[in-house]
Amino acid sequence: MSNAPTYTPPKIWSAGKENGGRFANINRPVAGPTHDKELPVGRHPLQLYSLGTPNGVKVTVMLEELLAAGHKGAEYDAWLIRINDGDQFGSGFVAANPNSKIPALVDRSGPKPIRVFESGAILVHLAEKFGAYLPADSATRAECLSWLFWQMGSAPFLGGGFGHFYAYAPLKIEYAIDRYAMEVKRQLDVLDRRLAESPYLAGDEYTIADMAAWPWYGTLARGQLYEAGEFLQVQDYTHVLRWTNQIAQRPAVKRGRMVNRTWGDPASQLHERHDAGDFDTKTQDKLAAPR
Repeated sequence: MSNAPTYTPPKIWSAGKENGGRFANINRPVAGPTHDKELPVGRHPLQLYSLGTPNGVKVTVMLEELLAAGHKGAEYDAWLIRINDGDQFGSGFVAANPNSKIPALVDRSGPKPIRVFESGAILVHLAEKFGAYLPADSATRAECLSWLFWQMGSAPFLGGGFGHFYAYAPLKIEYAIDRYAMEVKRQLDVLDRRLAESPYLAGDEYTIADMAAWPWYGTLARGQLYEAGEFLQVQDYTHVLRWTNQIAQRPAVKRGRMVNRTWGDPASQLHERHDAGDFDTKTQDKLAAPR
């Protein structure tokens, strides 16, 4: 640490130099569209524009859970947004989400389309629309929403903090990795203590709080996020692991993880989802199979 290069911030920051890192080509200090491109619209009431990252998986899991529970109005089209190609800066996507981040949902079930952005807001919108996975009892509802917003506030330290400096930054900076590793382990401990008290985050019921936290912390606990399981000793968080593995076995969760996924085993990928039958007919392993 004593031999680490020092950096003195300039009086006025400028974006004039290459910022490096895996996502350097899509990082910029301004908002708004970079090109004109309208979003496609399918035949279902709900139109999702996303990618199978943890934030995207939250919503596809919720939609698949709603369908599994018999809510036919939750049928949806899931369109792939390739963030490395800058799809999120197209004019149509920016109209759906001015923050240019996935996921974005357009609810076309009523007389006027409703845009919903930020994954937590989408989960609440769907839960209230269908009366599912958000408890009606005021105390349990408050617990559910508290854990939902805990996840929304905490995950950036896991993703943009730890994940960036551990996995993606062009330079391995000891101070940054140590700082965020400490915070991620603290978050895992928060979860582990809560899950020692109850089966799910809000209590006895599986809710949108679990759907929000699982794609981040469940994937991390299974050693599938940033390949950091050994580094963070995730095996120590036994209650998180119990919760993680229990949720991973849900059929709707298995389907939701596939939607808009473009990496890993081809059999785990469903680039776009426009019908429930797509899981059987359009996974990439079947597209690649000889005819």
